Amino acid sequence: MAEGDAVAGLGVRVRLDGNVSGSDVGALKKWLEQEQPLAELIREHRVSVEERHRTDGPAGHMGLGTEILLVIVETGTTVTVASLTQHVERAVRAWLANRRRVESGEPPRPQITDLDSDES
Repeated sequence: MAEGDAVAGLGVRVRLDGNVSGSDVGALKKWLEQEQPLAELIREHRVSVEERHRTDGPAGHMGLGTEILLVIVETGTTVTVASLTQHVERAVRAWLANRRRVESGEPPRPQITDLDSDES
């Protein structure tokens, strides 16, 4: 997906706000890609994970300019936005707990929404 392209379809958006370090978005994306059952959905090409530049945040804040999108790519699948959201919320909570153990300072505040609840 090229920068600025619209996202078609259903899925979940993860944004990090607050105290976001330069490595947080990439670390969270890797965590999501390895966390079960998300890893299985990705491996089976039922969900794709993408990073995209945000256009809603102020310029000059490290990490704030990127969001993670988990898009349902197979229409005949049993994956629903509700189940994907639950999996993502659980994985993000685990990532935050891990980040608190390995990094000092206040962790970022995640914001998890459906793709269609905001402009894509």
